[in-house]
Amino acid sequence: MIERMSPLEIRDRIFELIKSHHMFFSTALPLIASENIVSEAVKQAIISDFGHRYAEGWPGERVYAGCRYIDEVEGITISLFKKLFSAEFVDVRPISGVTANLAVYTAFTTCGDVMMCLSIAKGGHISMGKREFGGTAGAVHGLDIEYFEFDVNEMNIDVDATIRKVKKLEKDNRIPKLIYFGGSVLLFEHPVKELSEFFKTYDSIVGYDAAHVAGLIAGGEFQNPLKEGADVVSMSTHKTFFGPQRGAILSFNKHSEAIKKAVFPGVVSNHHLHTLAGLAIASTEMIAFGKEYAKEVVRTAKKLGESLSSRGFNVLGEAKGFTDSHQLLIDVFEYGLGGDIEKLLERAGIIVNRNLLPYDPQRGLSFKNPGGIRIGVQEIVRLGINHKYADIIADFFEKIIIKKEDPKKVREDVKSFRKEFKSIKYCFEDISEAYKYIELVK
Repeated sequence: MIERMSPLEIRDRIFELIKSHHMFFSTALPLIASENIVSEAVKQAIISDFGHRYAEGWPGERVYAGCRYIDEVEGITISLFKKLFSAEFVDVRPISGVTANLAVYTAFTTCGDVMMCLSIAKGGHISMGKREFGGTAGAVHGLDIEYFEFDVNEMNIDVDATIRKVKKLEKDNRIPKLIYFGGSVLLFEHPVKELSEFFKTYDSIVGYDAAHVAGLIAGGEFQNPLKEGADVVSMSTHKTFFGPQRGAILSFNKHSEAIKKAVFPGVVSNHHLHTLAGLAIASTEMIAFGKEYAKEVVRTAKKLGESLSSRGFNVLGEAKGFTDSHQLLIDVFEYGLGGDIEKLLERAGIIVNRNLLPYDPQRGLSFKNPGGIRIGVQEIVRLGINHKYADIIADFFEKIIIKKEDPKKVREDVKSFRKEFKSIKYCFEDISEAYKYIELVK
C-alpha cells in the first residue's frame, strides 16, 4: 500500500492511525496492569525542547554543555523521589524498568554469579529470565538463575522452602549473589523482611523490582522494601506511578557510586530528557495526590476481585482477599485460553493481557496462549472509575466470557459507560479529555 503513496501521504496516514488509537482508547476500558495515562501537565513537559538535548553523566558533571536547567529539573526529581520513597540515594536516569534492572545487575554482580528470583510463570519479569528464555539477566548479563520456592495457595514466596533450597545450593557452592523480590505479577507483599535477614548471613545483595507497585509504595499502601532490608529497589515510572515511561533506582548512599557508574556509562547514554521533565511533574502530582490515589487503587482492585468471583470466575488469591495491589490474576481455563479471551475482550473494548499462571507449565501451556488473564485497575481509577463501578465492569466480563454474548453488542455498552469518564483525576488541572488527540499539524 505505502509503495504507491507519497511521503506526505504516508505521514498523514500515520497521523490517522494515531488519531484512531486515541479514539479507541477514549471509549475503551484500559485494564493492562503495566500501563497508565499521564496528565496534561506531564504531556506539556514531554513536548518541551528537553527532548532535543543530551545530558550524559550525573547532574553537575555532564559530558555536554547547555544543561543548567536540565540539571535543576533532575535534581528536583531526585529530591521528590527521596521524599516519596524514604530513600537516601536515587538515580532517575534509567530509561525503563528493564534498564534499571540491568543497571542493578551491573552494579552488584558479574557474569556467572547466581541470582535468585521468581520464575516468569510465578510472577517474575522477563528481565529476570534465564538465558534459554532470552531474559535480560541470563542472556544479556550472563547470570545463573535460581528460583524462589513458591506457594500457589498463598500466591507468594514460600519462606521455609526457599531457605531449604538455599542451604542445598550452599553445599554446591552456588550461594546467590543477588536476590530479587518483586516482578510482573505482584498481588501480595513479598517476605522481604523475613528472607533478607537470612540472605544477609551470606552477604547477598537484596533487590526488589517495584515496577508495578511503585505508586502504591509512594502512596503508603504497599511495603517499602528499603525499610524491610532491601539494598536496592528498581522500578518503572508509568504503572501505578502515573508518569511517563522510564525507570528509577532507589538505594543507600553506600551503594551510590556503584549504581551511578552502572547507569552511566554502563547501560544509559543520554537519558531521554523530555520524559525526565515529565517525570518531575508527575512526581509533584504523586506528592499531592498519591496517598488518596493508591488507597483507591487497592480498594478498587479488591472490590473488582470480589465482583468477578461472585459471578463464577476463578480469581486467584481468594483466601487472602484476591489482591493487595492493583492487579488481579484470573484462571479462565474452563472458558478458553487466555490469548483467545484477550482477543474477545478487546473486540468489546476491554483491554487486558493474557498471563501465565503458576501451574500453566504443568498444563502444557505457554505465554503464547496461557490459562490466565491479568487485570490492573490503576488507569481506570485515574479516570474516576473506582470501586463503586466494580459490578458494572464484572458484568462486562461475565457477558463475554461466561455468557458468550456478542462482543460487538457489549462494545456498545462499554462505549456508553465510558461517556461519563472523560477527564484525568489525581492531578492539579482537569482541563482536557483523557486520550484527546492534540492536533498540532493540519
